[in-house]
Amino acid sequence: MSIIEKILGFCLIFLSIAVVAVVLFQEGQERSTGAITGAGSDTFLSNHKSRSIDAFLKRWTAIIAICFFVAVIAVNMIKYFSVV
Repeated sequence: MSIIEKILGFCLIFLSIAVVAVVLFQEGQERSTGAITGAGSDTFLSNHKSRSIDAFLKRWTAIIAICFFVAVIAVNMIKYFSVV
C-alpha cells in the first residue's frame, strides 16, 4: 500500500464521518407538524435563522459528498492502474 493510498484512505474516513455529521445536524422536513401541537414559533428570527443554517448545511453536504465520490474514484483508479 503506497503513501497516496493511505492518504486517500484517511480522507475517505474523514469525509464519510463529515457527511454523516452534517446530515445529522440538518433539520427534518416536517416543520409544520409543530403547529398542530402548538410547538411552532412564528417569529421572523426563528423562521429565517433555520433557513440560513439549513441552506448552509445543505450546501456543505453537497460539497463533502462530491469530495467523497471524487476520493472513492481516485482510490479505485489508483488501485486498478497499479495492478494492471
